[in-house]
Amino acid sequence: MQGDPDLARALARFGFPNLREGQRRVVEALLAGRSSLAVFPTGGGKSLCYQLPSQLLDGLTVVVSPLLALMKDQIDFLASRGIAAERLDSTLSWEETQKAQQRLRSGATKLLYVAPERFANERFVALLHEIPIALFAIDEAHCISEWGHNFRPDYLKLAETAKHLRAARVLALTATATPGVAKDIQHAFGIADEDAVVTGFFRANLEIRTTPVASSIERDRLLVARVRERPAGPAIVYVTLQKTAERVATMLARAGFPAKAYHAGMEAGERAAVQDEWRASDRGIVVATIAFGMGIDKADVRYVTHYNLPKGLESYSQEIGRAGRDGAPSVVELFACEEDVPVLQNFAFGDTPTEEALLGITSAMLAEPEVDVSLFTLGGDLDVRPLVLRTALTYLELAGAVRQLTPRYAGYEVRLEASVSELAERIGGEPGEFFRKVLSPPIAKKGRTWHALDPDRAAAELGQPRDRVVRALEYVETKGWGEIRPSDLRHRFVRQVSKEEGPRLARELAARFAKREAAETARIAQMLDFVTVDRCQSAMLAAHFGEALAAACGTCTFCREGRAQALPHAPSPPPLPSGLDVDAVDRVASANPRALGRPRQLTRFLCGLSSPATTKAKLGRHPLCGALEERRFEEVLAWAEARR
Repeated sequence: MQGDPDLARALARFGFPNLREGQRRVVEALLAGRSSLAVFPTGGGKSLCYQLPSQLLDGLTVVVSPLLALMKDQIDFLASRGIAAERLDSTLSWEETQKAQQRLRSGATKLLYVAPERFANERFVALLHEIPIALFAIDEAHCISEWGHNFRPDYLKLAETAKHLRAARVLALTATATPGVAKDIQHAFGIADEDAVVTGFFRANLEIRTTPVASSIERDRLLVARVRERPAGPAIVYVTLQKTAERVATMLARAGFPAKAYHAGMEAGERAAVQDEWRASDRGIVVATIAFGMGIDKADVRYVTHYNLPKGLESYSQEIGRAGRDGAPSVVELFACEEDVPVLQNFAFGDTPTEEALLGITSAMLAEPEVDVSLFTLGGDLDVRPLVLRTALTYLELAGAVRQLTPRYAGYEVRLEASVSELAERIGGEPGEFFRKVLSPPIAKKGRTWHALDPDRAAAELGQPRDRVVRALEYVETKGWGEIRPSDLRHRFVRQVSKEEGPRLARELAARFAKREAAETARIAQMLDFVTVDRCQSAMLAAHFGEALAAACGTCTFCREGRAQALPHAPSPPPLPSGLDVDAVDRVASANPRALGRPRQLTRFLCGLSSPATTKAKLGRHPLCGALEERRFEEVLAWAEARR
């Protein structure tokens, strides 16, 4: 690879004189036709590992990322370098989507960014089948591992997707893979050990500080004092809850600091304005929930403060990695308080479905030899959040109980620029006549602007394959003669076992979710151990990811103080129902039996955890929602079960 003039020219387009050692090894593997895994720390240059090959390989590079901010930022950067890249996501208008697809078909686009959920779109998958895929890159690849810190069911299917699309090679990228998670990724994508490149996690420019605190009052005082005493510089303060982000940002602003809140409860435009203002500032402070900073390339962040305890060492490592990406000294500080533990545990426990819901899932999936379901409807009926439902269905696939077919839409709406008859004449011959039948009554229903039809019903009535019906609609769109709007996404599954296996499978699902609960709570315990460990904290963090430091870092809190820290014990709250209006709880539960009729449902509500049923019942702003969010989930659940 050394001395390759094509590579040198391509690298110069990105503004880099050479590759780092880890980048070089990854790029060499890809250019040689092999798949690779890149485990680099945040800021370690993962993006160049697929951006550079995309300009040297024949075919399209598809980048799968859950981060819309990363897609937008990287496309802006690439455009500034004269490199054609596109993204396809739900924020694009119909016209923007059509233009992006036309550029893909023409070969003008070499780099495409999409979210993993995009592969549930049958029209998108059909488009990719038309285009040779030279490289299939998966960012945040740790999400593929069931026992990673951020498992996403959509990721688990990406390995099969890459094979289905006949991708020539795969690149998996992550900043937070433990050795076990890295092995999971390698196994899924068939990546050889010699092509798994791990560059190390320790960053000497980050000064790790851990500060035990007894209460929020103490950490409020300490945070203001820290900001006041240190040199000004861009900063992120991470919190767990949206309301904490608002309160802490207001507190800092009143103290005279340029602080703004950032969380998912804000309008998209408001979040974008906060992000843009912070990125342009040399002293701005964002008080944010964990989504902030993902994929944002700001190299001069001088301070990252964890106001609340992170949910695990993987999350902590990823978040502190946003500091000092320019290599300059930066400070990362964690205020460690035991009162944060119940809130973090509640998020883990709150995702566990009820036994009745799990039995409902298995019954629905095994009811017929082939089932066709709307996950939105099924989740609503069983009061299971979408991500939890997709996880349960993935578990059923892993157990061999069901096999998923390609999802498809049960409905299509078509808006035409001319009459059906005129367009049929333009198409001409038998295809034109077929088009006329597809969009004429009784197969299609005509509204004021849109024609609506069920493609399966149309195919049956016309005695033609469903694919031909969909292609007829898509032809009109590709010619610019109209717009298609699919609806009612249906997920299709083939039953692999008898329906009598439902109760057994429901029990197995319950055991898997219980194991996930245990893994999540163990991660929280690891964070507490990190604060109180009796050795170099940088070495402990590196060891978690399989790296052994040659010597203690000399800058972490343990190295500076020479002793382990102790956490102040949070006082035990009085037993329930102290402080709770039990009569009001009974009234709201009686009025909403579908949402709050079971102990776990009521517990989720009192701990401030939403579900489809509470959202439908508009209980999110009820005074009792979150009334016990600082109590341990198991404690509230035990109280709720005792009252049955």
